[in-house]
Amino acid sequence: MPLYCVLFKSKLKHFIDEESAFSYEEGTTNGPERWGEINPHWGVCNNGKFQSPVDLGFVQIAPNLGKLKRNYKSAPASIKNRGHDIAVFWKGDAGGITINGTYYNLTQCHWHSPSEHTLHSKRFSLELHMVHSTSDGKTAVIGIMYKYGRPDTFLNKLLPQIKSIEENVKERDLGIVNPGHIKFGSRKYFRYIGSLTVPPCTEGVIWTIVNKVRTVSREQVRALREAVHDGFEENARPIQKQEGRKVQMYTPRSH
Repeated sequence: MPLYCVLFKSKLKHFIDEESAFSYEEGTTNGPERWGEINPHWGVCNNGKFQSPVDLGFVQIAPNLGKLKRNYKSAPASIKNRGHDIAVFWKGDAGGITINGTYYNLTQCHWHSPSEHTLHSKRFSLELHMVHSTSDGKTAVIGIMYKYGRPDTFLNKLLPQIKSIEENVKERDLGIVNPGHIKFGSRKYFRYIGSLTVPPCTEGVIWTIVNKVRTVSREQVRALREAVHDGFEENARPIQKQEGRKVQMYTPRSH
C-alpha cells in the first residue's frame, strides 16, 4: 500500500473506528457542538480556530491563485458504507491535484446531504468532497455543491451499488473508476484553510470549492440518504466561525 494511503488512513482512524459515537443532531449529548468532548483526540472540533465548513459569502478576488491543476486517471476502486456517509476509495494511483507546487494524490470521495458549505447563507441539496493527501500527511479537499435538477452523471454510474449496499457490508469492489468523470463545470473556485468536517476535525486542510453549483436528482440524494445508518440521513456539519480567515476566489483574467 502506498505511503500516502497509510498516513491518511492513520489520520482518519479515530473517527472511522468510532463513527457511531457522534451525530449531526444539534442539542444532543453527541451532537456537533459536543464533538470535542466525546474523544480526547477530537478536542480541536470545539476549540479549533480553522474549522470547516464556512459560508462563502464575502470573498477576496485572487486571480493569482491560478487555474486548478488536475491530473486524474482511472484506477481500481471500492465503495464503502461508513455509517455516517457513503464513500468511494481508490486503490493505487488515481492521479491528483497540484496546489502551490505540492502534489496531492486523490484517495477518496464522499457525499454530504445537505451541502456543508453555504453560499451567501444558502445551503444546497448535496456536496461532494474529493479528498487528497501528500506523502507526508497534508490534506486538500475539493468540494462541489449540487441543487436539485438533472441527474449527476458520476452518481448515475454508482447508483445501483449505492442502492444495494447494506449497512453491514463494509466494502464492495467497483472495478476501474475514473475520477475524471466527476464534472466541475467551472474554472472559478473558492479557496480557504480549514479542517476535516467530521471528527477528529483535523486543521490545516486546503479547501477548494468549485464556484458552479451543479445538479443532482432527488432519486440520487434519496439513495445516499437511505443507505446510511439511521440518524445520518442529514450529515452536514453546521457552519463554523471564520475567526478572521479570508475566503479567496479565483476568477480567470479576461483578455
